[in-house]
Amino acid sequence: MAIISQVSVENAVGMTFSHDITQIDTKKGYKGARFKKGDIVKAEDIPVLKSMGKENLSLLQLEEGDVHEDNAARRLAERLSGEGTEKGTPEEGKVSLKALWNGLLVYDEESIHTINSDPDWIVSTVANKIPVRKGETVAAMRIIPLVMKEEQIRRGEEASLPITIFPFAPLKTALVTVGRELVEGRIRDTFAPKLAGKLASYGTTLMGQLIVGDEPEKIAEAIQSFIDDGAELVITTGGMSVDPDDCTAGGIARAADTIVFKGVPVVPGAHLMLAISGETKIVGAPACVVHDEWTSLDLLLNRLFAGLIPSAAETRRWGVGSLCRKCRDCNYPVCAFAAR
Repeated sequence: MAIISQVSVENAVGMTFSHDITQIDTKKGYKGARFKKGDIVKAEDIPVLKSMGKENLSLLQLEEGDVHEDNAARRLAERLSGEGTEKGTPEEGKVSLKALWNGLLVYDEESIHTINSDPDWIVSTVANKIPVRKGETVAAMRIIPLVMKEEQIRRGEEASLPITIFPFAPLKTALVTVGRELVEGRIRDTFAPKLAGKLASYGTTLMGQLIVGDEPEKIAEAIQSFIDDGAELVITTGGMSVDPDDCTAGGIARAADTIVFKGVPVVPGAHLMLAISGETKIVGAPACVVHDEWTSLDLLLNRLFAGLIPSAAETRRWGVGSLCRKCRDCNYPVCAFAAR
């Protein structure tokens, strides 16, 4: 077991710091390692150490099987750092992971829970399966004691699964807008510009839009025309509810090889549909996408642009945390609904 002895700061001059010494300066808004592990204690350091409340320094002598806090944090970070993440330098027993590119953050939540079941470990992440930007801190880990045992480290390493960021890839995206009232010009479509704004965040643009009536065969023909033109993603809006004249789902089914799912436990946006035709994804977007800022469509787009097609079983688990407060009433600085 590691041996920790106490030496007064006056008698520590010439000795080596065994671990990082944290300084908090509320006036400057600073918190960090004022003295680093391995630094030599100098006479001019004594008043600084005393201003930090240090009358004594702890000298650490490691024995066989002991792992210093920085090495423990570094080893866990190495196991958790997956594709698209970059680990920082250990400091004060802490290491952070940052995003190397824009994309969708994905990790195994049970892996994090298992590591944290040891109270000497702390692994903290941002919410799972949310978009992150290059340079953003996505996870941080640290150990509580100065020293951990080798067997503890190995248990943490064995429980670790990589935290990954799937990069967003631009998909050739087309829009099929359904509704006789739109065809006849009685109302104006307002979703296309909103969709264009969403697509921009994934690095792509809208390749085209067709407005058709409520006949399933016309809807299928419009979808197929975009597929023939090389569309990788076709989004349809309008006619996705349960009224007798809502025929968009039927049109999607005609154009598709496979229906992945129809309907999700998300509000707003329960009438969401995903189908596949060859390599093309076909999305039936619910009516709420026209007026609500965040809907089930955003959850799906995050995955599709990251190259992940959610299964029907996965979408049935979207209900937890997916009741969105209207944005005009929401005080959250980061939308909790968007983090699903």
